Amino acid sequence: MSERQQLFAALREAADADTAAAIERLVKSGADRDLVRINVLAFAAAHGLDEERAISAFLHAAQVGIFELSWDVVCPTCRGVLDITKSLHDVHKEPYECALCSRSFELTLDEMVEVVFTVSPRVRRVAAHDPQTLPFWDYYRQVFWSSAVDLSDRDIEKLVADFTLDARELGPGEQSSVTIEVAEGWVIVFEPVSHFGHYLKVAPERTTDIQEVALVLENPPRPTETTPIKSGPVQLAITNRTHVRALPVVWYETRAFDELVGKQRPNLTAKRIFTNQTFRDLHRTDTLSVDQGLKIVSLTFLFTDLKGSTELYARVGDLVAYELVREHFKLLTHIVAAEGGAVVKTIGDAVMATFPTPDRALAAALRMRDAIRSVGSGTRSEDLLLKIGIHEGPCLAVMLNDRLDYFGQTVNIAARVQGLAVSRAIFATKPVVDYPQSSALLQKAGIAPSLQSASLKGVAEDVAVYEIP
Repeated sequence: MSERQQLFAALREAADADTAAAIERLVKSGADRDLVRINVLAFAAAHGLDEERAISAFLHAAQVGIFELSWDVVCPTCRGVLDITKSLHDVHKEPYECALCSRSFELTLDEMVEVVFTVSPRVRRVAAHDPQTLPFWDYYRQVFWSSAVDLSDRDIEKLVADFTLDARELGPGEQSSVTIEVAEGWVIVFEPVSHFGHYLKVAPERTTDIQEVALVLENPPRPTETTPIKSGPVQLAITNRTHVRALPVVWYETRAFDELVGKQRPNLTAKRIFTNQTFRDLHRTDTLSVDQGLKIVSLTFLFTDLKGSTELYARVGDLVAYELVREHFKLLTHIVAAEGGAVVKTIGDAVMATFPTPDRALAAALRMRDAIRSVGSGTRSEDLLLKIGIHEGPCLAVMLNDRLDYFGQTVNIAARVQGLAVSRAIFATKPVVDYPQSSALLQKAGIAPSLQSASLKGVAEDVAVYEIP
């Protein structure tokens, strides 16, 4: 059996069978560009696969060596890739600059860090393993634009035909000039390798004189600047002072241009993968550095605890109670994973879990409440009563005790809300219940939540919470 056959055999043992088969077909017969910075969500949609199972399968494939995983910092506006890192350790907290958008962005894990997979060169060599050899537009598609940008071959043809005034390759140290005719509006000179940007603001006033604009590509790049010019001929002189080839392009930036290159599709973000149970199982200690701490704008936390667990041990004995608690942990972990979440940790008889959206946490809570009845069928039903609390909001992702964890007031409130729960009632804050998909879920289930105000320890103001009967 060849090494590649061994890797796929290992993948079939670890991952969902349908996804493993689809991955194997892709690696064996897919085009080179389809094996570079793969968008797992798009892959799942194209093959009719469950997203969570697809994410898990790609993580297992990376673990055995079929794919290389990278964490790419993406501009939240144009979705261009600002930085490519092999480890989240290398993502910094300082603002990232987008030369194309001429804007600075504070990093968040919600949409600015995407997780993509590229086939390992030991499994199959593709052109993008040496990106400096990629043809001009292939570099833009496979390296600069993130997997969230949805550009077809026809879109690229339209981009070249309708908006591109000039596009050329410059070797290290080379200089080139071109004379172009510009009309009123905005023109952008952009280079994706060095992340250089320069705008020309073209006035309606016309001139027949040749206007000269000299630009220099260097590392690090200069901040994006704007040069005012008149309508008419412009001579652009571009010098490449970097040590690699450059791929400058000159575009007319119009509303139609923005609409064309702004076509987007869902992509796998760091926030989303953090809530995948397989990721937490496989990557417990190699995600963030100890002092890193990266911001998440919105994450949903679910806390559970067993009511009267101390009395349970006294009533049924240590061995029986221990087995009941273990069975309950196994059940909750299964439900969390099935709803696209991940268990962060267990504390005594309690569980802390995260979900990408409030509705997934609420769906998990409702399933937990019903399923807990089946645990310990030989004991009294009141022996296992699950207290559940849910809250959504911003937080920091941190490394704590060699484990990916979360810190902030959102986490504190979620834990306190769980403390409000009694008997079978689930307690959730207003942002959770007001989330449109959550409201639809409760309405479909015929559940009418009851709003109340609660005073929580460590929280200055009362918090609006719902009791979900």
